[in-house]
Amino acid sequence: MTITEEHRRTYGYADLPHLMGLMTGDEKHGPAATSTLDVLWVLYDQVLRVGPKQLDDPERDRFLLSKGHGPMAYYAVLVAKGFVPVEWLPGFGSYDSPLGHHPDRVLVPGAEIGSGSLGHGLPIGVGTALGLRAQGLDEPRVWVLIGDAELDEGSNHEAIAFAGPAGLERLHTVVVDNSSASHARPGGIAARFEAAGWSAVTVDGRDHEALYAAFTAPHPGRPHVVVARVEPKNENT
Repeated sequence: MTITEEHRRTYGYADLPHLMGLMTGDEKHGPAATSTLDVLWVLYDQVLRVGPKQLDDPERDRFLLSKGHGPMAYYAVLVAKGFVPVEWLPGFGSYDSPLGHHPDRVLVPGAEIGSGSLGHGLPIGVGTALGLRAQGLDEPRVWVLIGDAELDEGSNHEAIAFAGPAGLERLHTVVVDNSSASHARPGGIAARFEAAGWSAVTVDGRDHEALYAAFTAPHPGRPHVVVARVEPKNENT
């Protein structure tokens, strides 16, 4: 399907449940999707400097969805912001749909990476921030959204340990914490990042004002992480 301007009607936050409801079928990972909904909305509505007409702009912000399983909220927000036509949503997960159970950067406008395998997004974010720095692109910011369970993966801890001393100020991470991790972190999630030299803030992941304040907090010379706490996975229906 060709994306035309008539397909790019924009929607508001109140429309997101309806848009998510258009996606049916098995393997939806509903709790994984709804846990990210408010974080995604605030980022795309108020923070990220990217839009449908900036997909190839080298000065755009890069958003990397590492938590790629259960991408319904992501797809709904991309529709709401005009990246993807609403007509694609009912085909979610079907064999010929561009909207797979894990996003594909080749098929989904606005998707910077293919994702779904846990632990890949933050290392890619580190590499992206380094690449932008090497090109002298100082304005674009890199945002990576991960789930707390991804912190069970060692690749993330290597990325955390590298990014702080490297002073990757343009790198931002959002950890959506719905109590899915198998291994507890002494002192909490934020403490792990702070120990590696990151700026860290923990907020209510449903509070849009708190999320915006945390996303835009200054952190000169350091990468920044926002831990967004939401209801535990077994309560998130």
